[in-house]
Amino acid sequence: MRSFGFLLSRRWLLFALVVVLLAYAAWWLGGWQFRRLDDRKAENGIVRTNEHRAVAPVGDVLSPDRDPSEADEWRVVSATGTYDASRTVVIRYRTRGGAQGVDVVVPLVTADGTALLVDRGWLQTDPSGARREDVPAPPKGQVEVTGYVRANGTGDSTRLADLSARAISSDAIGPAIGQPVYGGFVELRSEDPEAGTPLEPVELPELDNGPHFFYGLQWWFFGVLAVFGFFYLLYDEWRNGPRGERLVRVQKKPRPKSRARLQAEAARAQIEREKQEKRDRAAQSARSAPPSTGTIAPETYDAAGESTKAATRPNSAGSP
Repeated sequence: MRSFGFLLSRRWLLFALVVVLLAYAAWWLGGWQFRRLDDRKAENGIVRTNEHRAVAPVGDVLSPDRDPSEADEWRVVSATGTYDASRTVVIRYRTRGGAQGVDVVVPLVTADGTALLVDRGWLQTDPSGARREDVPAPPKGQVEVTGYVRANGTGDSTRLADLSARAISSDAIGPAIGQPVYGGFVELRSEDPEAGTPLEPVELPELDNGPHFFYGLQWWFFGVLAVFGFFYLLYDEWRNGPRGERLVRVQKKPRPKSRARLQAEAARAQIEREKQEKRDRAAQSARSAPPSTGTIAPETYDAAGESTKAATRPNSAGSP
């Protein structure tokens, strides 16, 4: 075991800093998701309340001098007037169910001359877009409409070009058509009389809470996991030392021999023992063999006295 002095090393200080940043980021992102959840619940509450409120005249909710408040979103208002089809505005890049289309916005000119921008619905188009002559005409004459109040879009998407844009804003459409308009717009709920070729009506918002709660839990779980991992690695190094040192110790340990290798070594040892035994038996046999029994031929000399061909001398007895 070691002391905790290694925590003051550069490696561990940088590691601790990274973990702190990760944990803080996860905590902030989790809180952001829960704040979005609170906003979603508040918006759903407004929608539920306004959907069930009595229909109000447009002048009681909207005004040419201001945009609708957040509390008025999705409130139902009514208005009577005449559609000005010549100033129809096409809102591009609106998709439903994967199909491409446009929203059709037509000003409804009321009795006092103020126009209410009515999003009459969605029209499916070719990928190249909708031609203005392909847009179904609204009802002619005096029309009574009811619709859901919506706030203006923002940003560059509200800019108009040839009475076409990517988002609806009364602040941009009013000057383009040269007519005073109510702030905001309405998405059509009903019109009387009805159009000969109706458009697909507005899709009401889903009133669920979305995935924000689980996203928030996930971010906080990641933060806890980062902190836990830091302390686990800290404990592991305190107990066993740095990983590099452990790898060196492991590399120094001899590898255990496999069973096949042990059997092969045993077989080679047995063969060597048998060879050594054969050599020992051969050496023992050589030491115990009897001496050689071969005869040695006598030497002969050519001198007359020693030659076997010389004449026989008489012996001392006088015998030949």
